[in-house]
This record gives sequence, C-alpha cells and structure tokens, in this order.
Amino acid sequence: MALVLTEEQTMLRDNTRGFLAKNAPIAHLRQLRDTRDAVGFSRALWKDMVEMGLAGILVPQEFGGLGLGHVEAGIVMEELGHTLAPSPFLATAVVAATAIAHAGNEKQKRDYLPRIVSGDLIATLAVDEAAKHRPEKIALRATPAGNSFVLDGEKIMVLDGHVADLLIVAARTAGAPGERKGITLFLVDAKAKGVNAERTPMVDSHNAARVHFKNVSVGADPVLGEIDMGWKPLEGALNAGRAAVAAELAGLADQAFALTVSYLKERKQFGKVIGQFQALQHRAATLYCDLELTHAAVLKALQTLDESFDSASAIVSVAKAKAGATATLAVQEGVQMHGGIGMTDEFDIGLFMKRARVGQELFGDANFHADRLARMNRY
Repeated sequence: MALVLTEEQTMLRDNTRGFLAKNAPIAHLRQLRDTRDAVGFSRALWKDMVEMGLAGILVPQEFGGLGLGHVEAGIVMEELGHTLAPSPFLATAVVAATAIAHAGNEKQKRDYLPRIVSGDLIATLAVDEAAKHRPEKIALRATPAGNSFVLDGEKIMVLDGHVADLLIVAARTAGAPGERKGITLFLVDAKAKGVNAERTPMVDSHNAARVHFKNVSVGADPVLGEIDMGWKPLEGALNAGRAAVAAELAGLADQAFALTVSYLKERKQFGKVIGQFQALQHRAATLYCDLELTHAAVLKALQTLDESFDSASAIVSVAKAKAGATATLAVQEGVQMHGGIGMTDEFDIGLFMKRARVGQELFGDANFHADRLARMNRY
C-alpha cells in the first residue's frame, strides 16, 4: 500500500487539525497545568471529540462506532501531538477499545464498546509495574478463590487511571515474572473495593496514576480472553498504543520543527536573520529528512495493524523507536536553536520537549524496541 493518505483520511486530518487548533491550542494545556486541574483534561473538550465520532474510530459499526482503522486513529494522535492537548483518546479510544474489540466476548463488547463510543466510559490498560516498560515481568498476582480471583499488587504509569471507570489489568495467574505464559487480562471496576488510584501527574502535565490492588475480588466473567493466555491480546493492545504514540511523537516533532524554523526566520544576530547561517540550515535540513522517514515508518506501522494485526510487531517497534529518536532530536535542536529563551517557560518549545520525553517512555523507549526487534530476528 502506498505511504500516502486517502482523500477521506486527509479530510479527517484537516478537520481534526482545525478543531484542535481552535479548541485546544497550547494555551489549553497551560491553563490545565497552571490551575492544577483535578481531572487533568477538559471533559467538555472530550465531549466535543466524542460528538465528532473520534472515540469510536476503532469500534466496529455494529457496536455504534465508525469502524475505521489504526491509520485514522494515528491521524488523530498526530494532530494531538501538534497541540499537546491532554485527552483520554489514547488510553480509551485506542488501547482499551483495541483490547476489548479483539479479545472480548460478545457480552463484553456489547457492555463496553458502545459506552466508549458515547463517552460514558473511560477505560485504560494497567500493565507496567516498574520505571521501565517491561510487560513480560508482570508480577501482580491473581490468586484463584473458588470461582473468582483475588488481585494483589500495584501498577504504575496507568494513563488516566485516576479518572478511569474501567481498568484492564494484566495480572499473573501462573508462572513467574519474565514468562509470557500465565498472564491474564481482567476487566476491573475502578471503583471496586480494594482498588485505590493515586494521581501522579507526569512532567509534561499529562495524566497517569499509581493504582494499588489489595484483596480485590473479581469473578471469572471479567476475564478478557482466556485465563493464562493473555499475552497475545496484551501485545496487540500495546502495539496499537505504541503505533499511536509514535504518531503523536511524529506530530509533536513536526510542530517543534515548525516553531524552530519560524524562529530562525525572525531572530537576528550580527545584523542577519540567523536562518541564513549555513550551519543552522544544515541542522534543519537533517531534521527535516528524519521527519520524513519517521512519517513513512509510522504510516507503514498503522497500515500493517489494519492489514495484518497479529503480524505488526516488528514494524511497530521500528516506528516507535524511530519516532522517539526523531522527536527527541527535534525538541533538542529546537531548544538549542532558540538560544537561552528556549529554556524558559514563556516559549512553547520546552513543553514539546517534556511531552517528547514522556512519549519516548510510553510503551517502551527506543532501546526497548531496538532490543525487541533484534530478538525477533534472533540476534
């Protein structure tokens, strides 16, 4: 498939870009941060996104969604990267919707997918338990108790976990940390007895939470997929999230580049616009090439998820690693070319640097994915 957007996808991009530019510019993030908003995102903005149908992009039409694909979800994520607007789109409309749509039984799909589409349900995946993303090392234990399971443990970096209604919890029902077999996914009510979510705002002013599980009883019905066989649906949901974050990083890098080029055309030094200096032109040209390569890798990953969902792991890792490296370069070059003012909060470039740092870590950084890709190829 050609690495270009269709006419319909281009329309979605343009509509989303216009909507976010008007309703969620960088000033929107600043306001949420400076007022220490308890939710961390605008529920009014999320409602508007829901009314546009964005929450149902990955939900099949039979459950009220648009029945589109990961390319379309990536388009929305890329535009969110342009404005840094916080929203539950990644956690709920991409990761959780993917997990339920691919691994849920008919009852689970009927119960949860329409509520995601309508915006009545905020859902999120709880997987990580340490500072670095290592999904195989899940240790949170789900102990059989009659016809139920009891969850004990802790999850960190749970996106929007402090306001979530539903937690998709990756727990260990067999084996030891480091083993893929023995992982089970549970659909857990975030208000259930024994569940305690502690908001942990990230450096980029987006949302995450540390969620504690103490003697949390869940039945067999909330199991998503099969007991002990949760690795495949978990990996699928994570791949969707990784490609989506890669798209956001690509959009973020684009905007950081645009801000930098604009500044190079305005700032004067030694009687000349600094953009006329060849050394800065070379650096900008190198970054532009990296941006183009990144967009190609990200679009290919999203297309592969749509065409062959279970075979997308390798290209998703390529896209996530490349997007993380390019975004890091874009914001570092941006801050440096802005000079001393690039380090001040007054200029937006610093906000992009913070988001790039968090996006690099979400669902695995460049080193994680380089190692993952090497292992797939038996290096």
